[in-house]
Amino acid sequence: MARARITDFAQAVGLGTSYDDLWRWSVEDLDRFWASFTAWAGIRWDTAPSAALADASMPGARWFPGGRLNYASHALYPLGAVDDDDPAVIFAREDGMERVLSWARLRAEVAAVRTALKGLGVGVGDRVVGLVPNAPEALVAMLATVSLGGLWSSCSPDFGVRAAADRFAQIDPVVLFAVDGYRYGGRDFDVVEHVRQLRDELPSLRATCLISYLDPGSQLEGARSWSELVDGPAEPLEFESVAFDTPMWVLYSSGTTGLPKPIIHGQGGILVEHAKQLALHLDIGAGDRFFWFSTTGWMMWNLLVSGLVLGATIVLYDGNPMHPGPDALWRLAARHRITAFGVSAPYIQACQKQGIVPRELDLGALRAVGSTGAPLAPEGFAWVYDAVGRDVMLSSLSGGTDVCTAFVGGAPTLPVRAGIIPCRMLGCAVAAYDEAGRPVTGEVGELVITQPMPSMPVAFWGDADGSRMREAYYSTYPGVWDHGDWIKVDDDGSCVIYGRSDATLNRGGVRMGTAEFYRVVEEVDGVEDSLVIDTSGVGREGELLLFVVAAPGADLEALRETLRRTIRNDLSPRHVPDRIVAIAEVPRTLNGKKCEVPVKRVLSGVPLERAVSTGALQNPSAMAPFVAAATLDG
Repeated sequence: MARARITDFAQAVGLGTSYDDLWRWSVEDLDRFWASFTAWAGIRWDTAPSAALADASMPGARWFPGGRLNYASHALYPLGAVDDDDPAVIFAREDGMERVLSWARLRAEVAAVRTALKGLGVGVGDRVVGLVPNAPEALVAMLATVSLGGLWSSCSPDFGVRAAADRFAQIDPVVLFAVDGYRYGGRDFDVVEHVRQLRDELPSLRATCLISYLDPGSQLEGARSWSELVDGPAEPLEFESVAFDTPMWVLYSSGTTGLPKPIIHGQGGILVEHAKQLALHLDIGAGDRFFWFSTTGWMMWNLLVSGLVLGATIVLYDGNPMHPGPDALWRLAARHRITAFGVSAPYIQACQKQGIVPRELDLGALRAVGSTGAPLAPEGFAWVYDAVGRDVMLSSLSGGTDVCTAFVGGAPTLPVRAGIIPCRMLGCAVAAYDEAGRPVTGEVGELVITQPMPSMPVAFWGDADGSRMREAYYSTYPGVWDHGDWIKVDDDGSCVIYGRSDATLNRGGVRMGTAEFYRVVEEVDGVEDSLVIDTSGVGREGELLLFVVAAPGADLEALRETLRRTIRNDLSPRHVPDRIVAIAEVPRTLNGKKCEVPVKRVLSGVPLERAVSTGALQNPSAMAPFVAAATLDG
């Protein structure tokens, strides 16, 4: 606690060791908090702003008016001291291929690609997109784009043509970066034909650049090669000085119902929010080695690469996290002396079920373990402290693509309790609202944010009058951000997330989040995955349906009896499912989220094409059993 960066910050602003005092100040005096943080962190202004927060309206907050800077400048010349020869990026692929980029080499590659993009006329406001894996090429292309004041947007190469086009075509990109293929689970996948088709779907393109990721000899007619750009002439590295809210990248909502929403984030908002989260909450600084398993289609990639801003070495991994063995990522952590290691909650659960004991490796450098993507069950916490290390800080985070950060999570000065998120993060005015829109403590309510955050979206692409944004976040409680999750906030500020509020299980007036349900069900031996749907209010009799992916060889009838007994004892008799149905796989979004709401819509009789955009799914065929069930019941 004494060495933590958050302690240094608290002392710098004249507050003691009470996290609660620091949090309350951070949300009650946003202007002073953010002005103090940016000064403490050393954010470099080309033109100093007149204030931190000039207007706290939501939507429409005005952050750091008059201030000008550039995110890429901070990422390549970080806030923490680094030497040119220090590693900036460590890259590992599942097949064992590895590459290290020093700070000097990273700057040189960005300078070369920046020069090529500038030669193509890319400037402030232009969009550059990538169908790219989590590899150095994606990072270099993003930083080159942002250095020019352009907008970056990416999808991982396992996105189908339709899914990628549904995203990129909305923003009229001028340059496309794409790989020739990718490797996953020991197999190679050639996507050159996908790239050709995607290029045809994007008439605004001025150029396409093919990255020979699998085959050095791969070619695409009319495309430039990555080697041509990165080994080409490079002008001295410069950075376009832009206003704080200048668009920087476009992220997308899941797109399960209709086209994905293109969410624009600003250069300054991302810079200061990510610096705050990584420095104060994950305790990352110069010399640390920061890893989070992600693809370029998930916001955790955007957070990961911001580790550069603090002078940390970022560790990029591409491939199946459990290939060639279930401990592959833990071996990566040991091999490269990772200090902060982030994964998803389902990954931790999978390691637990596999019986992996990472502490048998040399994890002496590891200080922090992060978990996100879904609520982490108490058993997951217990596994980390038993199987990984007694002295790590386990931080269960929750936030979203919408704000490109987490708004609840851990802090180095707070205790870790099983199944509990320790705090609302600094500068994040998170609350639980009851059905009447009143804040409640110690009760489950709607997760809302009552004060603006710098990384809230600048806009949705194409939403000139802001109506789509207001409908998405502010239609329930005017002037208050409604995030769409269930949360309980206790008196000490700790939290529990219960899943999506639009997928809540309401049985006899007793509401329960799906996360709590999955925690119990997926601990049962023989259950590999599950999906629970409450059909109340969708035109049916109001059944509670549990769909399970059973382990090979499991006795289904015995498994059903075990599940009913376990749910009755561990949850409540009201939440014993009316039916337990075996399925081959749970439908998931491209980012791995369970498709609760789309399945509920299909079961209510909504045609599949209206209930979900199949291009947004990892496994569209997994929806077939639910379509069949709706047809039979109809």
